[in-house]
Amino acid sequence: MSSPAPTPGPESTFRLIYRSRNKIPEEQRKAELGRLFSAARSSNKQQHITGALLVQGDWFAQVLEGDEVAVSALFADIEIDPRHEDVSVIESGRAGPRVFARWAMARVSADGQPDIPLIAHEDGISPAAGRGTTPDQEAILAIMREAIRTGAPTR
Repeated sequence: MSSPAPTPGPESTFRLIYRSRNKIPEEQRKAELGRLFSAARSSNKQQHITGALLVQGDWFAQVLEGDEVAVSALFADIEIDPRHEDVSVIESGRAGPRVFARWAMARVSADGQPDIPLIAHEDGISPAAGRGTTPDQEAILAIMREAIRTGAPTR
């Protein structure tokens, strides 16, 4: 007789890191990203999805953490969103406890400048009070920065 597979507990979360090319025209980015971030923050909160987003030039890199079904559904929407192209997964899978549990959204610096939590408004985005990062967060942010900087291979 076989036992049922264990259910992942609160100490286990699904993490997906992806990158994509930003198709939002430069002159529309501030306002469009403000609308996008506002909608994403609200939806992600309802779905208990956390993470961080790096926007660098024409590229996005994002880490999403939460329930596998919810994260996978969100990523499926991102893959068909016309604001993204060349969408590819950098890594995904079960990852232990959330690393970005308190992050709803942040501007992650690609060039070594401080990361800035963001407040989204309908007409754009503005900085919120910053917090330091943990070594676990820095490790994941480094993967995101490298993927955009070097075009690191993805799967």
